[in-house]
Amino acid sequence: MAHEELLARTDFFAGAPPTVLRELAAVGAELHLIRGDVLFRERDVADSLYLVVSGRLAIVIANPIDHRETVVALMDSGDLFGEMALLDEGPRSATARALEPSTVFAIPFDPVIRAFRSDPTLLWGVTRLLAQRLRVMDEALADSVFLDVTGRTAKRLLELSEGADEFVLPITQEELAGMVGASRERVNKSIASFIRLGWIDQQDRRYVIQRRDALELRAR
Repeated sequence: MAHEELLARTDFFAGAPPTVLRELAAVGAELHLIRGDVLFRERDVADSLYLVVSGRLAIVIANPIDHRETVVALMDSGDLFGEMALLDEGPRSATARALEPSTVFAIPFDPVIRAFRSDPTLLWGVTRLLAQRLRVMDEALADSVFLDVTGRTAKRLLELSEGADEFVLPITQEELAGMVGASRERVNKSIASFIRLGWIDQQDRRYVIQRRDALELRAR
C-alpha cells in the first residue's frame, strides 16, 4: 500500500487532502528495524513522527531507579506515533523499540507543521488522535486502580490474542510484565493459575484460550 494511503487511514491525517498526503509521502523515508532496535530513546531530541508500515514496536518508559521498563503502548501496522514532540516541541517522552522485524515511515516535523499552518482545519485530526490517547490512558489508570495483577494479566492476554483462541505471544514474558505493570514473577504466577484452572494452555510463547468467558470475567 502506498504511503499516502496509509497516512490517509490515520486519525492524524484523515482530513488531509490528497495533495498534502502526496507531499508528506514524498519527503518521508522508510526505516527498517530488526527486533531490539531502538528507534528513539526517552529524552531524545525529536524531529520526526512515524507510521508503522509493517511489524510491531513497543513504547516503553523506564523506571529511573531500577530501570525496569513499563510498556505503555504497542504500535502495529497502520499506527502513527511520535507526534507529541511536534505539538509541544519537547523531547521524546518514551522509548520506541522494535519487537520484531519492522518497517516505519519517518516524516519530518517541518512539512507537517507547514501543512497545519496552511490549513488549520487539519488540526481536527490531531484532536481526534489526542482524544484517543487520553481514553487509553484513562483505561490504563482505571486498570491500575481497580484490577489486581491477575486481572491485568488476563486483560493483556485477551488484548494480545486479538480475538483468536490460539495465538503466539508477540512479546517476551518480560515485556508482558511491563505491559501489566508488575514483576515477571507475579505475572508468571498469574499465568500459572490460569493454566491450573483450565482457562488457558501454554507451550513456550504459544497460547490456547480454553475458557475465554472466565478470562474476560477475571479481567473486569
